[in-house]
Amino acid sequence: MDNVDTSVALDGRLPDGSAVSACAPARATHTHGWDAADRVGATASFLCAIHCALLPFVLTALPLVGLGFLASHRFERYFVLFAVALALLALITGYRRHRRALPLRLALPGLALLLLGVTWAEAYPIVLHATLVTCGGLLVASGHFVNLWIDRRRGHCAH
Repeated sequence: MDNVDTSVALDGRLPDGSAVSACAPARATHTHGWDAADRVGATASFLCAIHCALLPFVLTALPLVGLGFLASHRFERYFVLFAVALALLALITGYRRHRRALPLRLALPGLALLLLGVTWAEAYPIVLHATLVTCGGLLVASGHFVNLWIDRRRGHCAH
């Protein structure tokens, strides 16, 4: 086995003159599974927002093209439950990794709006329902995107 000098000079350089990277270990804690969960969550939340924003305008046309199930309250409730579970799982895990609360601060009000939109607001005009769920979906998607951005930023040198 070769004897290799691994000492670091006072200026932070190795004996061969190359610099020591201070951010190399940060990438080791990143897991690609949670990255995928955030991507799925962001996509699902964004599609939910589009669905809810457009639903009042295309409500009558959906059954004509075989997509009438998209207008059902049952589908919407299950979709919101899936979004809530995925968001909480991905964003709480993200918080444990990077200790930044911004993704949760964006997503939690969004989750509340989603839940209000598919429960309480169903007794009111569709405009209120659509507004609550659209805004909620956009906030949850924003939380996922910020979570992804923070994870990406953690993996690169900040100096």
